[in-house]
Amino acid sequence: MAFRINHIHIKTRDPEKTAEWFVQNLGAKIAAENRNGERIAIRLDLHGLGMNVTDFLDEQKLAQHYGMEHLAIDTDDVFGEIEKLKAAGVRILEERNLPDGRHVCFFEGPEGVRLEVMEWRK
Repeated sequence: MAFRINHIHIKTRDPEKTAEWFVQNLGAKIAAENRNGERIAIRLDLHGLGMNVTDFLDEQKLAQHYGMEHLAIDTDDVFGEIEKLKAAGVRILEERNLPDGRHVCFFEGPEGVRLEVMEWRK
């Protein structure tokens, strides 16, 4: 099995203003912007760390909150890792497919930290 960090996700009422803060204060670079009507999702490159900055996502059923939303980890065996998590008694919060077809699984880590494993994009 192989892992790598995919992204951290920050949810905010004003994604553009929040992204600009990371650009101005921490030297992040805007890697991508996706607009859907009035909604915007911004992907930053924070010195090699992917950072997604969005408002709440309509397609996410799992309760959302503003602030550091979760840490996402790519894996080359998402279904195998989900089975290991389940076998270890880890609390699974939500599984779903992304619009690009990749499967993701949100789960709870220590102290309630929200984590995500997702299919490695090849």
